[in-house]
Amino acid sequence: MNMAYTLAEKIINAHIVDGEPVRGTEVGLKIDQTLTQDATGTMAYLEFEAMGVPRVKTERSVAYIDHNTLQNGFENADDHRFIGSVCRKHGIYFSRPGNGICHQVHLERFGAPGKTLIGSDSHTPTGGGIGMLAIGAGGMDVAVAMGGGAYYITYPEIVNVKLTGKLQPWVAAKDVILEVLKRLSVKGGVGKIIEYSGDGVKTLSVPERATITNMGAELGATTSIFPSDEITREFLRAEGREEVFVPLSADEDAVYDKVIEINLSELVPLAACPHSPDNVKTCEEIGKLKIDQVCIGSCTNSSLLDMLKVAHILKGKTVHPDVSLSIAPGSKQVLNMLAENGALAVMIDAGARILESACGPCIGMGQSPNSKGISLRTFNRNFEGRSGTKDGQVYLVSPELAAASALTGYLTDPRTLGDMPEFEIPEKFYINDNMIVPPASEKDMDSVEVLRGPNIKPFPVSEPLEKDINAVCALKVGDNITTDHIMPAGAKILPLRSNIPEISKYCFAVCDETFPARALELKKSIIVGGANYGQGSSREHAALAPLYLGVKAVITKSFARIHMANLINAGIVPLVFENESDYDRINQGDELEIQDITDQLKKGDTITVTDKTTGVDIITKVSLSDRQREMLLAGGLLNYTKLNGKG
Repeated sequence: MNMAYTLAEKIINAHIVDGEPVRGTEVGLKIDQTLTQDATGTMAYLEFEAMGVPRVKTERSVAYIDHNTLQNGFENADDHRFIGSVCRKHGIYFSRPGNGICHQVHLERFGAPGKTLIGSDSHTPTGGGIGMLAIGAGGMDVAVAMGGGAYYITYPEIVNVKLTGKLQPWVAAKDVILEVLKRLSVKGGVGKIIEYSGDGVKTLSVPERATITNMGAELGATTSIFPSDEITREFLRAEGREEVFVPLSADEDAVYDKVIEINLSELVPLAACPHSPDNVKTCEEIGKLKIDQVCIGSCTNSSLLDMLKVAHILKGKTVHPDVSLSIAPGSKQVLNMLAENGALAVMIDAGARILESACGPCIGMGQSPNSKGISLRTFNRNFEGRSGTKDGQVYLVSPELAAASALTGYLTDPRTLGDMPEFEIPEKFYINDNMIVPPASEKDMDSVEVLRGPNIKPFPVSEPLEKDINAVCALKVGDNITTDHIMPAGAKILPLRSNIPEISKYCFAVCDETFPARALELKKSIIVGGANYGQGSSREHAALAPLYLGVKAVITKSFARIHMANLINAGIVPLVFENESDYDRINQGDELEIQDITDQLKKGDTITVTDKTTGVDIITKVSLSDRQREMLLAGGLLNYTKLNGKG
């Protein structure tokens, strides 16, 4: 009997090298492409070097410089120099500073339908807009994949979002994903792939699809994906890469774990209100909100299509005197085309501040709003403090809504702008890859020197798991703790990404500035958290800094996917309360004991934690594959890889 498959299942099944395609079981996937960015890349390449593999074994690996682009000291420049030299030596393409945001450039120049891609950035699923199976991962996972090892995921549930109708004028792709977030929440996609289908798909361009898959990361989903169709072919033809096109779609009778229907014709402009991407309301519900700042750009909304819409809205007008407007085109390609067609001059003439093609304000690298400032941003995250201003109020909106509001000084429904012209993708994009440096040839690679600056320190050493864990609960935090809480970003901290001892001083500083010193003094500790612990970015520093500070285990109500994987990679035990009410029974400062944890891990999925302060036994669960158990026992993925000679 012939089986019918979803699109995601087809790509997964074609890439399985370990395991069976059964829901809820672990499978190892062959990875075709990888990407890194500079905030995570230095550590990933240090890990790759430690594996001793001379040259990457993927079809294409690319390192992008797009995060740490403020050179207010030597640290960022040294990291960039290190990454560039590693790339040249080990077979990796190097996208120089100024060439653009990793996800935008990868979509333009390297993405290919049907291929697998993992990246050390949580918004790697942007590639799903072109029909890739693109997944965010920790830097160590990317290093292993570059070395030829498999990337392991739990075989996911597949959720079908069936799109019908067509977006009304001034309603955007951003409103589609905000509607999905409103329905599913920031933890509604955990353990799932979001697969889009329906007649509405063919009304969306590749950049619009990429906006939707990009922000699918905020659902906690493994990834999101669109079919590869004639719209995809047109985009690739415009990029001069039509030869990589393959048509891909789900079988007509494919069976999904859940189906959601969205009529695009019924959507209205939306905004995610502070401080969560799923706190979604309509413009009408929010009302007349006075604003201080508008930021347009990021890997979510910085395509040529987005920028042309913004330029149309701004043409012949002036930004409101109470509003600061900044615009960051997503790539050099986009910036060049805006310059050639006059749209860039329109933006400048209106009073916009043009930023370089980089992540910039999205990761707190400049453009922090004023105190208590209201900032409309076309970004993907609005976590508290992420903007660089602790009491900043960030709303996530479409470029159309952002531009309209920049002119009025208030949150403004773009449907008030009148008729919307047709915005179309050009038949041919401006193509110039002179900012992408190819690696040295195999015969020349040995002569390349890897350049290291004084800020680059080795990653923390993890020891095999001890028989017993006796440690104090050094910190107790609540629900929806993000990786920005655990390991903040921003212009002051990002330059320390290659220096774990130094950056660890900021670990959990958003929650408790005294935690790092307390954890170091204790030498061994345990963290207790609430639901959806570790949501947000893929930054493995949120695991490596706690490892350096002596954290041995984290006990929570539930974990976000990437962060839990990063904890295991680092050798930190992730435990989940069997009964969530037990969260209330542990207090910060309690002395906790886990006897015979190595034996308990080997025997099953239940781990007993004794609170010696209160005398209470608490049952926790640890949901692991056999491979992950071996990793924890070995002290993490690097130790496991060295022991087994594989990923």
